[in-house]
Amino acid sequence: MSGSFPMNGGDGIYSYTKNSEYQREALNTVKEMIDMAIAEKLDVKHLTSASRSIHLADLGCSVGPNTFIAMQNVIAAMEKKYYAQSLPSEKLEFQAFFNDHISNDFNTLFASLPVDRQYFGVGVPGSFHDRLFPSLSLHFVHSSYALHWLSKVPKKLLDKNSPTWNKGKIHYTGASDEVMKAYAAQFESDMENFLDARAKEIVVGGMMVLTIQSLPDDVDQSKTPSGVMFKFVEAGLMDMVNAGIIDEPQVDMFNLPIYSVSTKEMTRLIESNGSFSIEKIELTDSSLKDGPINAQAVIMHVRAGMEEVIVKHFGRDIVDELFERVSKKCMEDIHLLESSNMKAQLFIVLKRI
Repeated sequence: MSGSFPMNGGDGIYSYTKNSEYQREALNTVKEMIDMAIAEKLDVKHLTSASRSIHLADLGCSVGPNTFIAMQNVIAAMEKKYYAQSLPSEKLEFQAFFNDHISNDFNTLFASLPVDRQYFGVGVPGSFHDRLFPSLSLHFVHSSYALHWLSKVPKKLLDKNSPTWNKGKIHYTGASDEVMKAYAAQFESDMENFLDARAKEIVVGGMMVLTIQSLPDDVDQSKTPSGVMFKFVEAGLMDMVNAGIIDEPQVDMFNLPIYSVSTKEMTRLIESNGSFSIEKIELTDSSLKDGPINAQAVIMHVRAGMEEVIVKHFGRDIVDELFERVSKKCMEDIHLLESSNMKAQLFIVLKRI
């Protein structure tokens, strides 16, 4: 279980394109904060002193439409700052790089590029845990709801003779401290690689804005929306084991490559890297604002994000039945989602020093 874990491609009923409203709400939640960060912290005049071409990158872009919304929001904020500084009236040119793993559905991504876009679009396949761009070539980097995906499942989880053997579970939610520490160590290694790569690629004075699935300090993972959903999926798989549909060792060897970082952890990792100043780091509310939770919409959202990981391990034949079982559990215990800690989204503004 290493490599890429793409969202569902295409534009079908279970696609990420049709089921990413929660990620879109995350963008809406932080839009004003991104606008403010650009207005107050980004020196567009300095960035455009040599050329009026601005290079942006969205890391973990998936298939849209959220990535297009994010890029347009950033461009609008940068143009506003540019003209507010009374700079020459020549129009800025923007090049937007859309990055995701090579298995991402880039065909759907580029087939749905906005016709009226104000940038030149470029696809950049590859892992954002490695270098993707030439040195000092980027002015602004954005990533939303992507960095919680690990580069791989920690190897220790698959060792039956290790205290990190995660028998009967699919995540560190509800697991032993040793399992949680293995996840944390993998995230730390991945983030070190990510920050090192971006430090080489972003120009001095450039900005990076990250929105990450997070774990509030002193809150158990099982009390967050993602933790609740992971337990529903785990219970669905174990029900299928008891029904003889899948084998228990298959579940024992399956672990979701997802980690929710705390504010303290993320601050420590950024400061340890030493290449960025923390301009803002804040927990925000990740919930949809309009009315009670729609269990079916939640299941569609989870399926769009997790189906390919499940298929990679169990095969495609079990998917429909699994999510029927998960859906039933979600509707029966919707109160667990409604009472979960929704302030589980970490917003970070970094500046290259």
